[in-house]
Amino acid sequence: MTKRTESKYKINRRLGVNLWGRAKSPVNKREYGPGQHGQRRKKPSDFGVQLMAKQKLKGYYGNISEKMFYKYYEEAVRRKGDTSENLIELLERRLDAVIYRLKFAITPFAARQLVSHGHVMVNGKKVNIPSFQVKDEDVIEVREKSKQLAVVLDAAQSGERDVPEYVEVDHRAMKGKFMRAPKLADVPYPVQMEPHLVVEFYSR
Repeated sequence: MTKRTESKYKINRRLGVNLWGRAKSPVNKREYGPGQHGQRRKKPSDFGVQLMAKQKLKGYYGNISEKMFYKYYEEAVRRKGDTSENLIELLERRLDAVIYRLKFAITPFAARQLVSHGHVMVNGKKVNIPSFQVKDEDVIEVREKSKQLAVVLDAAQSGERDVPEYVEVDHRAMKGKFMRAPKLADVPYPVQMEPHLVVEFYSR
């Protein structure tokens, strides 16, 4: 489990945005950064804007490690088509991201924990790797013995988020399907994501 789980909302204050759109985010009360100098925000440079875009996107997916995030960038460049759209697709195909989209977990951090603790199956087989890349038409479900977990039930019943169109879900069976890769415009980010700035950051 990520070291950031306990202090995940510090990311929100550092970036000055409500990254996951949650009511309990401290940014809703204090939009300035943490620490004694948090209120003295300077206008960022071009590099600072690009870095912020990278931190937002990386943080949103449970604060992925820099090494892994850079690997996604390299793969996005290698593939045909728009690099920034490819990057979003790779991130949205992560199993923990799909679990989050299906509303089997309340946050990306909880989704990662659910996967790594062995509560999830893909096409009938247990998968405990959060970065596992889900393919089109893959069936994702919570294991039978885990379907009554309070964290799963609470997430499924939460009204904080809607399930996007590129996945299908049956919350009674705790089973869903990844239908297709989304475009940036399809992904229900609570804040504006700018993957093109992430691409600029790494291609400097």
